[in-house]
Amino acid sequence: MGESAEISSSAKDTPKSLRTRARILDGAMTLFAEIGYHAANNAKIAEAADLTRGAMLYHFVSREDLVEAAIGHIQTRRNALFEAAAQDIAPGEDVSEHAIESYWQLLHTVPYIAFAELEAVARTDATVRACLATAQEAFDRAQIGGQSTAMVSAGAGPRFQTTRDLARFMLEGLARGGVTYDQEARTERLLTVIKRATHMLNRKGSVQDLWPD
Repeated sequence: MGESAEISSSAKDTPKSLRTRARILDGAMTLFAEIGYHAANNAKIAEAADLTRGAMLYHFVSREDLVEAAIGHIQTRRNALFEAAAQDIAPGEDVSEHAIESYWQLLHTVPYIAFAELEAVARTDATVRACLATAQEAFDRAQIGGQSTAMVSAGAGPRFQTTRDLARFMLEGLARGGVTYDQEARTERLLTVIKRATHMLNRKGSVQDLWPD
């Protein structure tokens, strides 16, 4: 029985099979972002991947298996986008402002929207919550690790951590909450205040700078 399982696992690790799995997971990620987790049922994910449901079941025998793999896939895509943004900083550009602008843009990409959708679902779905917990913690801890020091504010200790947390969670809240009127002007003002607050906590400005006029 063990040998049979090993052969089955090996068959799923062929280049063709891995490409098919990636296509399924890309389809799941896109549908989670576009129509939501509950509307993105297995039949729609199979259709998005140009497969029959039976063919998809060969790769993911249960919804839980699919969701767990999709979370890992989405996390990998998020990390890749984050690392690319961290490196895309011009000489002399303000690190904190670059981080805020970059993260704000990232929050509107498919991997980040899909992950936010799963976080919303996890509030009431214990299975999704359990699958998501490791990825959430890994991303949270990465904010003080190597991949973000080039993008956010370098430094350690409670003040630097609080600076990062303030900017990150305000941006995430703004992205998920939505501004219903005067969207462009109000969003721009909020982003400006977040940048100023970050400067203030980094001791590059005073409280008066939050709203100087």
